[in-house]
Amino acid sequence: MAKRQYNKNLNVPNALTVLRFILIFPFIYFFLKDNYLEAFVILIISGVTDMLDGWIARKCNQFTELGQMLDPLFDKLTQAAVVICFAIKEPILIPLLAIFIVKETLMVAGAVNLISRNKKKPTGSKWYGKVATVLFYCSFGAIVGLKWIWHYESLPLSITLLSITAAFMIYAFVRYAKIYFTILHSDDPKYELDIREVMDKKK
Repeated sequence: MAKRQYNKNLNVPNALTVLRFILIFPFIYFFLKDNYLEAFVILIISGVTDMLDGWIARKCNQFTELGQMLDPLFDKLTQAAVVICFAIKEPILIPLLAIFIVKETLMVAGAVNLISRNKKKPTGSKWYGKVATVLFYCSFGAIVGLKWIWHYESLPLSITLLSITAAFMIYAFVRYAKIYFTILHSDDPKYELDIREVMDKKK
């Protein structure tokens, strides 16, 4: 009897990545309804899934090309939803929103260019991207939790947290930009992309 094949993309890390995308919608709903405790809990859960998916992928050797593409994409969508929601109610966040929009727009455009025009794989998440994401969740979580749940507000603290987050976001963007140009000008077969093969990866 032939051994039954299964799709390697159907694994726990990818499921957690998809869950992080799904959590965007209840977060927006609760936040805009001023249910900050619920929004805060969802943000924490989203951050935990972001840390767990990479850890499980490494621990259980469940890395997939699809997961490596979806993980940074859903990170960006989650961060976009959070930044926009916060900026609607807190003007102090608008400068970080501007940095975020420029950074993520350029990164998404670069990934689309590699995939659609050059048939190459965009890079997966790197440690500096993950650190920027963790700082993002910690900074926004602290600001939201302190002000809207515990009713404590400190402008110096908010500015410090946002400045550190913005600085690391810029650093991560510079590092990713270097990788982008390396892949763009490389003839190495390891960067070649076959979308159908990625979506239907069998073992």
